[in-house]
Amino acid sequence: MTSLIRRILTAAGPLLALLVVIAFFAIADAAQGFEGRFLTSGSARLVGLQSVKIGIAALGMTMIIIAGGIDLSAGTAAALCGCTAAWTLQQGGGIAAAFAVAIATGMLCGCVNGSLVSLLRLVPFIITLGTMTVFMGLGKTIADEGGTITPPVESIPDWLVSMVTQFPEPEWIAYPILPNFCWGVWLWLVLAAGVSFLLHRTVLGRHLYAIGSNESTARLCGVPVVRTKLLVYSLAGCLVGLAGMVDLARMGKGDASAGMGLELEIIAAVVIGGGSLSGGRGSVIGTICGVLIMGVINHGCTALGLENQVENILLGAIIITAVYVDRLRNQN
Repeated sequence: MTSLIRRILTAAGPLLALLVVIAFFAIADAAQGFEGRFLTSGSARLVGLQSVKIGIAALGMTMIIIAGGIDLSAGTAAALCGCTAAWTLQQGGGIAAAFAVAIATGMLCGCVNGSLVSLLRLVPFIITLGTMTVFMGLGKTIADEGGTITPPVESIPDWLVSMVTQFPEPEWIAYPILPNFCWGVWLWLVLAAGVSFLLHRTVLGRHLYAIGSNESTARLCGVPVVRTKLLVYSLAGCLVGLAGMVDLARMGKGDASAGMGLELEIIAAVVIGGGSLSGGRGSVIGTICGVLIMGVINHGCTALGLENQVENILLGAIIITAVYVDRLRNQN
């Protein structure tokens, strides 16, 4: 019974942490006379749209971390995908072609990372640290002076812009039962359901957990380690390509420097959600909670008029706590 309770608490930990963070800012807002209007549907919509880009990329990072890897190049790869999509529109290509180019670019970036990690058997941290710089350099090469590339305004359709708008029209499904989220949030949730199915209902998912738990044992058991790593990095790259399209929808341009520091937020979301940097542990639900915790802290600090430093301190403390909890679990 004790083991069952411990497992339930472990699985529900990220959700409980999210509720605690929401309660903390709700109480702080009430103490200020509800001036920040924290507990409103508008706040929920804002947190949702701000979470779309990190949330989509974090789904891929969840798979990589479960397999015992890491990808420090995810941020600059997303920026590169945004630049190639913007370049496609600038050259007269349609929005469908821009989507295809962005996803293909992301998949190629992931394939490069997966190949180097699996074939050379080097530490993923070092490999992706190098490709992080390479991808940013490629983005700047494609972009104009200043590192940005701006396609004609008319080439970006309104439906793409509404992907990350706070007040979407038409009103999407579930409204008014749920806040009227932009369609980017629904896309994120659909992708999350797909990744969760892959992790828990497919052979590939079982292989990822096996490799992350003990790569040598997995290899002896006949798991195709090289092919699996190559595949998971490529799939994660496709999601990074979609994250790059979110950038294009939000800014209306490709910016080669837009991904600097983004990789840390993506990795932090997975770790806060219970993903283990040692591999073998992580979940889609946990990652969603991790992304939302970061979004709530960001919006809560802004609503209450707190300095940016307070947000940084809170996030850092939560990340350290999450890593420490992961260490305790590994010891047990």
